[in-house]
Amino acid sequence: MTTEVRIDKWLWAVRLFKTRSLAAEACKKGKVLVKGTPAKPSRTVKVGDVIQIKRSPVLYSFEVLALSENRMNAKLVPEYMKNVTTPDQLELIELGKLAGHMGRAKGTGRPTKKERRELDLFIDPAFTDDGFEWDEEYDFSD
Repeated sequence: MTTEVRIDKWLWAVRLFKTRSLAAEACKKGKVLVKGTPAKPSRTVKVGDVIQIKRSPVLYSFEVLALSENRMNAKLVPEYMKNVTTPDQLELIELGKLAGHMGRAKGTGRPTKKERRELDLFIDPAFTDDGFEWDEEYDFSD
């Protein structure tokens, strides 16, 4: 078993990035830190290293528990890494989720499916000018 693995391979193997080239690109952009310093894609990681990944606005932290160069099944990932993200960073994730549910501003863009159905209920086809005749009984002049 190897004692060191390239960081881009390890990030891809533990499914933190969809492709190895995306992992390497994140390293080149300085979004991957090992022990607090930016890591190049060729940097090697060892068991016990703490890897941080910047994904705005959150800084995720993972501890290396085991090494692998091969992509693994998602069920095996907890054996290879431990999520050690700080509680304040996890709080940012929750705030982001809540902010995402605020929805878009009313009146901008196309209506959502729900809004369209509500409009359809509000504007009943029976009350459009498609042959509807007003009753003489109702006096709307008040």
